[in-house]
Amino acid sequence: METKRLVAYFSASGVTRRTAEKLAEAAGADLFEICPEVPYTEADLNWMDKKSRSTAEMKDQNSRPAIKGIVENMEQYETVFLGFPIWWYEAPRIISTFLEQYDFSGKQIVLFCTSGGSGLGDTESKLKPLCSKTARWLPGKRLNAGDSVDTLKEWVRTLTI
Repeated sequence: METKRLVAYFSASGVTRRTAEKLAEAAGADLFEICPEVPYTEADLNWMDKKSRSTAEMKDQNSRPAIKGIVENMEQYETVFLGFPIWWYEAPRIISTFLEQYDFSGKQIVLFCTSGGSGLGDTESKLKPLCSKTARWLPGKRLNAGDSVDTLKEWVRTLTI
């Protein structure tokens, strides 16, 4: 039986979307976009505005922006690549919503992020408690918008999934 893989991602500006699409091709995975029920506007994403929606969400550890749509038949996936831009040195709160929405028991989770310079930092340790203790976390990484499908295939191969 073939291992089913999913690339689930949140993209605010399109960079993570393009990276996720290439990763899905490289990993032979299905693709799911994590879309907020209320889309982010440019003003919402203005990190320099201390009152912007994204700033307010990131200041509140319990913020859980609602997601539009669901992954059909999540139970069929053995490996889930979970991607997002880095906001304030961690995953946007909508990623917490996603992780709490599904049962990841026995699944492999691989984080990937896009960022102008920050890596994953301690994102994994902040997200792990939101999942089943039987989820297996494989080493994630920051991917670059310019990464080729071949480069991503090589990374997927190193994960031994």
